Amino acid sequence: MTVHTARPHLLHRRPGVRRHALLLAAALAVLAAVGFGLAQDAAPTASTHPVNVYYFWGDGCPVCVQQRAFLDQLEARYDDVRVHDFEVWYDTDNRALLMAFADAFGRNVTGVPVTFIGEDAWIGFNQVMGQQMTASVEGYRTYAAPDAADRLRPEMREELLAAQAPPPSPPAPVPGNAVIEVPLLGAIDLSHQPLLVGTLLIAFVDGFNPCSLWVLALLLGVVLNTRSRRKVVLVGITFLSITALAYGLFIAGLFSVFTYVAYLWWIRLVVALLALGFALVNIKDYFAYKQGISLTISDEHKPGIYARMRNVMRSRGSIPATLAATAGLALGVTLVELPCTAGLPVLWTSLLAGAGVETASFVTLLIVYMLVYLGLELIIFFGVVITMRVGRFEEREGRVLKLIGGSVMLALAVAMLWFPEALESIAGMLTLFGAAIGGSLLVMLVHRVVHPPSSPLAMTRTPARTVEVAAQAGPSPSTPSSKRATKGGDEGSRKEPR
Repeated sequence: MTVHTARPHLLHRRPGVRRHALLLAAALAVLAAVGFGLAQDAAPTASTHPVNVYYFWGDGCPVCVQQRAFLDQLEARYDDVRVHDFEVWYDTDNRALLMAFADAFGRNVTGVPVTFIGEDAWIGFNQVMGQQMTASVEGYRTYAAPDAADRLRPEMREELLAAQAPPPSPPAPVPGNAVIEVPLLGAIDLSHQPLLVGTLLIAFVDGFNPCSLWVLALLLGVVLNTRSRRKVVLVGITFLSITALAYGLFIAGLFSVFTYVAYLWWIRLVVALLALGFALVNIKDYFAYKQGISLTISDEHKPGIYARMRNVMRSRGSIPATLAATAGLALGVTLVELPCTAGLPVLWTSLLAGAGVETASFVTLLIVYMLVYLGLELIIFFGVVITMRVGRFEEREGRVLKLIGGSVMLALAVAMLWFPEALESIAGMLTLFGAAIGGSLLVMLVHRVVHPPSSPLAMTRTPARTVEVAAQAGPSPSTPSSKRATKGGDEGSRKEPR
C-alpha cells in the first residue's frame, strides 16, 4: 500500500515541478540568445579575399552589354569584387592581352565576351554562365585562389598593371532615333552596330554582282520560253534558293578559316591586299571590259551553262525531277561564278573575324547578309514573273556594276590598311560607301562627257522581251511553238556579249 499511496502523491506534485522547469528553461534560452547576439556584434566580421574579374568585350556586341549589366550588379553586391574590362574589337593592345590570357588558360578564343576569374574562364555569356561566375566569386572570396593575371608572362603582367584604367563600358541602348526594334533580336542601337550596318551595305552591293545577275537573266530568258508562270516560279525559286545556300556555306567556310588566323596582322594585310587586287581588276573591267585579267564568268563556260539550262526546260520528267535537275545546275553554276563573286565575302568575313565576332553573332549577321543578297534577286525575279517580261544583261550593265563594286572594295581595302578607325562607326561606314558610290557616278558622268563612244551610258540598250502566258499547260518540247521558242532562246544566247 505504501507504494500505491506514494505514487499518487508524486503524480500530484509533478505539474508544479514541470512548470518551474519550463520557466527556467525559457529564461536560460532567452539569456543564451541575447548573449549570442551580443557576442556576434562584438566579434569581428569574418575576413574575405578580394576577387579580380578580367572581362574582355567588343564595342557593338549585344551579348557584352548584357554581361556588363550582370557584372555591375556583381560589383554592387560584393564590395571586394573588382571588374577590369577591356575592349578588344578596336584596341589592338587589349586584343593582345586577351590572347595572352587565352594562351595562359589553354583556351581557343574565337569571340567575345570572355571572362577570367581566379582559375576559371568563360567564353560567351548566358544565365547559366552568370550563375557559375557568381558561385566562383563567392568561393574565391571565402577561400583565396591565385589571381587570373598571375598566369600571364611577366611582360604581359606589367602591361596589365599599366592598363588598369579601362575604357568606358558600352552603354545600354537608350531609346532614340538610332534604336530600332528587330523581331527576335530586340532593341538594336545602330550607333553601336557598325558591323551590322556594314553587313547591310556590303550585302546590298554584292546583291548586284554582275555575274549573278547575268546568270539570273539567262535563266529567266530560258524559263520564260515555257510560257508557264507556274514553272517559272518553281524553277526560279529552286535555282535562287540553292545558289544562295551554296553561297552562304562558302561564306561560312571563309569565316571559319579567318577565325583561326584573324589575330595575325600579316593575314589581315594579305586579305586587304587581295581585296585591293579584286577592286582594281573590277575597276579595270569598266574601262577595258574582259581585256586581260577579268573577274567574270569565262566565255568557255557560258555555252555549257546555257545548254544545261535549256536541257532542264526541255525535260519531259515530272516536276520533282525538273527541280532536282535545277538544283544540280545551281550548284554547278555557283562553283563556276565563285571567282567572280568572292571578293566582297572575303572582305566581309575578314572584317568580322578580325573584330572577334563569336559564332552566334556571325550566324545572325550571315542571315542578314543572305536575306539582303537573296532579297534583291527575288525582287527582280518576281518582277519578271508578274510581267512575263525580261531584259538582257549586257555589257552596259556589267561595266557599271563592275565600277561600283570595285570602288566599294577599294574603299574598304584602303580603310583596312590605313584608316581602320573608319570601320568602327556608322558614320565611318556610311562615309566609305558614300564616297565609293559617289566617286563611281562621277567617273561615269565625266566619261560620258569626255569620250561618249566608249561610255557604257551611251550604249543602246536592247528592248526587253515579253512572253505571253499560255492559256493551258505549255506545249511539249516537240511542238513547233516550243521549237520556235527554243530557237528564240538560242538566238538570244548567241547575242550575249563577250
